[in-house]
Amino acid sequence: MSNNRILIVEDEESLLKLESILLTSRGYQVRGVTDGVAALKEISENRPDLVLLDIMMPGIDGFEVCRRIKEDPATMDIPVVMLTAKKSSMDQARGAQVGADAYITKPFKSVKIMEVIDGLLQPR
Repeated sequence: MSNNRILIVEDEESLLKLESILLTSRGYQVRGVTDGVAALKEISENRPDLVLLDIMMPGIDGFEVCRRIKEDPATMDIPVVMLTAKKSSMDQARGAQVGADAYITKPFKSVKIMEVIDGLLQPR
């Protein structure tokens, strides 16, 4: 069993539940929030080992959440996986620009997302 904590930031309830089930079934401890403000609060109060981050959300979008995580010395080393319907190369470039460690587009294959997450959480 893994002790790794993953924060899922997803404004669509059904996807939040699906992603939570996928990750908890693999032994991860999962917390979920539905917007960027709640994500930043959760990260500061209960530092996760990885953030699975949607981009299109009310209020603060995922690009801004990622930028803030990566600019803060206290959280900059937390891996951020963007999981989004935004498929354009411009969006992917922006994800890289704000510091995302991985960029996965929806609909996603659970095998792919688990490979990326497991890879990012391997001890270095």
